Amino acid sequence: MYNGEKIKIVGLKPYTEVLNPLSYFLDSYPIDGEQSASYWYEGCCLQTGDLLRLPRTPLIEAIARGLMQQLAQDERYSREGKMYGVLLVEIPTGEKRVLKAFSGLLNGASVIDGWVTPIPGREQVALTEVQTLTELEAIKQELITLKQLPARQEYETLSQEFAQQLQVMSDRHAHSKQQRQQKRQQLYDTLTSEALTLALEQLDAESRQQGIERRRLKRQRDITLASLQEAIATEDTRIQELKQKRKAISRQLQAQMHAAYSLMNFLGQSSSLQQLMPDGLPTGTGDCCAPKLLHYAATHGLKPLAMAEFWWGTSNQDKVQGEFYGACAERCQPLMGFLLAGLRPNPPTPFPAREGGVFSPSPRRGGVWGEVKMIYEDEWLIAINKPAGLLSVPGRYLETQDSVISRLRNLLPDGDNLAAVHRLDQETSGILLLARDCQTYRQLSQQFQQRQVHKVYEAILAGTVTRDAGLIELPLWGDPQNRPYQQVDWERGKPSVTHFRVMTREKNYTRVEFEPFTGRTHQLRVHALAGLGIVILGDRLYGCNAGATRLHLHARELRFQHPRTQATIHLQTETPF
Repeated sequence: MYNGEKIKIVGLKPYTEVLNPLSYFLDSYPIDGEQSASYWYEGCCLQTGDLLRLPRTPLIEAIARGLMQQLAQDERYSREGKMYGVLLVEIPTGEKRVLKAFSGLLNGASVIDGWVTPIPGREQVALTEVQTLTELEAIKQELITLKQLPARQEYETLSQEFAQQLQVMSDRHAHSKQQRQQKRQQLYDTLTSEALTLALEQLDAESRQQGIERRRLKRQRDITLASLQEAIATEDTRIQELKQKRKAISRQLQAQMHAAYSLMNFLGQSSSLQQLMPDGLPTGTGDCCAPKLLHYAATHGLKPLAMAEFWWGTSNQDKVQGEFYGACAERCQPLMGFLLAGLRPNPPTPFPAREGGVFSPSPRRGGVWGEVKMIYEDEWLIAINKPAGLLSVPGRYLETQDSVISRLRNLLPDGDNLAAVHRLDQETSGILLLARDCQTYRQLSQQFQQRQVHKVYEAILAGTVTRDAGLIELPLWGDPQNRPYQQVDWERGKPSVTHFRVMTREKNYTRVEFEPFTGRTHQLRVHALAGLGIVILGDRLYGCNAGATRLHLHARELRFQHPRTQATIHLQTETPF
């Protein structure tokens, strides 16, 4: 098509109903559409390996803001938070038009006038989906009922009552014990021989009687609660069975939907989601804005020019209303190489140069989702430069299996033996060390545990740091009910120490070098916020609302002793922002 081939125009009449003029979103648009992009949707063509890219330009961002204004006028769009997207296209006549899409369902509907339709295939499993959703709702209601059964509340009430009784008894017994000790001292001072022995035996008998009284109350508690515990255990077993059943039928439905979903690219090629991601698909794959928009454009002969996605509605821990976001790592990014096939390949855009300490915080750019790049390799260990957005190791669930480890295990002959010696947060880029055998892993791990590994990170903070350097010592604790969020806790927190040095300051940003002496979860992110009072740019989890599409934190340097050769290894990478 756009590389010289032609594509058949399908369904001209229907698609005109979702093509919007630019004036629908903008009063005027003097914005230069050729201005540099703030973000690139990109992927490698599965056939040629060429890097294919679609920009997010100032013009498409202005169009997106126009859509935001329309959404703000209707409260229905604020009830639930979701992603929305706009795609600027060129129609066969050469005119520019705009497509708009929403992720998933909008107010319970998948097809709404004026919005692009879902990726085809859902209708093939519509009946199965309805039946499955009905079954899932029944399981949900049973779970709610099981969690609210009277036995649980009765158990909690009785447990508290027995605990209070035991506390009152303990206080009374402690007071009696103190009185007996005083009485014993008096008896030793006033009595002798048989009279003293008899009096002391009476005090010991009183002590034994109180012990019997305490054991009797505990036995009564255990007998009373035993039947309730048995009922609760039975309920818990049923709850686990229902949760496993819910997971199984959800996965079965997703597998059926992914096999039915069919995507088309700009070469006119069609493929199911299951074929494109045979190793497993996260829930919701195919329902995001970017695949909807690109598939629709490809099937209707529309040339894509620029695309933008943003969050609207109730904000959550990761997304903020009105902010732009790139392709999601789990669902959309793996499809980009196929979806963009047929567009002209683009050379990769280098990261912006930094001269004289001057920098410009920018969104994630080229190379992030290319190959995992090795920076050191020998027969015992590997060091790679991990891109932001990629997990270090696979997660627990199907949608979190893509990682450095899983990719290298598929690429290397000895990949099954690889183990990550340490980890970087998913959104943190930089040096990650991997061991190729158990002995190397143990020896390197010991160096990390004994704090013999020198680590240097570089970050951009979304504010001005007034001090030039210093030490941050704050204890960190992670609430098990709110993982992975960490906080400063002087009672329960583990000691954590970081040295910082300001590299440059520009406008409202500060480039900082961090040297962590300990390795706590999110240590640098929390130390920046709590120790310096400024969050790292792009750190949504800890409250950064600045416009950035990645966490600006990079593991720049790593120095350690090679566990086999004993040589000092000093690894360095260029900071990509």
